[in-house]
Amino acid sequence: MKILVTCPPMLGMISEFYPIFKKYGIEITTPHVVQTLSVETLKTLVPDHDGWIIGDDPATREVFAAGKAGKLKAAVKWGIGVDNVDFEACNDLDIPITNIPNMFGNEVADIAVGYVVAIARDTFSIDRGVRSGQWPKPRGISLAGKTAAIIGFGDIGKNTARRLLSADMKIIAYDPKAETPTSLLAVERANWPERLNEADFLIFTCSLTESSHGMLNADTLALAKNGVRVVNVGRGPVIDEKALELSLKNGKVYAAALDVFEEEPLSMHSYLRSHPQCVFGSHNASNTSDAVIRTSKIAIETLVNFLSI
Repeated sequence: MKILVTCPPMLGMISEFYPIFKKYGIEITTPHVVQTLSVETLKTLVPDHDGWIIGDDPATREVFAAGKAGKLKAAVKWGIGVDNVDFEACNDLDIPITNIPNMFGNEVADIAVGYVVAIARDTFSIDRGVRSGQWPKPRGISLAGKTAAIIGFGDIGKNTARRLLSADMKIIAYDPKAETPTSLLAVERANWPERLNEADFLIFTCSLTESSHGMLNADTLALAKNGVRVVNVGRGPVIDEKALELSLKNGKVYAAALDVFEEEPLSMHSYLRSHPQCVFGSHNASNTSDAVIRTSKIAIETLVNFLSI
């Protein structure tokens, strides 16, 4: 069997999985991937492989059709996010595929809370100042008693809520499908965009769907509290970046911590890069050695099972 791996976190630890690949007699292809490969590159690579472990690449109908015309028999989306994968095309083309859900709830929640602290206390601007020879002492805000709106109450959202409740914060969760577990009965629920004016922090942990695309926009930002702080560890396009830019300029949004963006990597021409109250990630919130090993092993075993049918 020959498998293509295009997931950057897995590629970064690929030697860890050589014994598993050897056990199953699998030959692997490991292209250099910064964030994603292009459709044209994938159309060239995918058909030469029996299986594909997908990262955030544009796994489109066009790519799968090219794969089906070649050797491709099955695929696995590494991790939970599936907005980049055309599952309907796989069904039409009879290509078995699945994702690996509930893998990164703790890891991404850790980063979400880290961002909350960073933009509450301006730790990022302190770091920049000290590095440049200054000794800044910005006056931040306490977390205790503040309200966090968590948009998306799945595995990541629930784990984020648990951490923030321990900081004595009030939580309002937005997710029409998720249930509230008994351990999180202190979390209040609302329908988006109700009660946005109560939130000191807007924390996006949701997946990208038709309904979540651009859900933070000029209209919903107008409902938010002046000086609100924004965190996004979900998917970039849930936030209209132009609307966010304007709100940062006029002070409606005090600060934004973004691990994901509408365009990735973030354009060098983005206004966000120049705003002093922005702190950035690189779509890397799930990337710990523990999580990568755990998820990659499941992805490999799942793909092998598909290919053995």
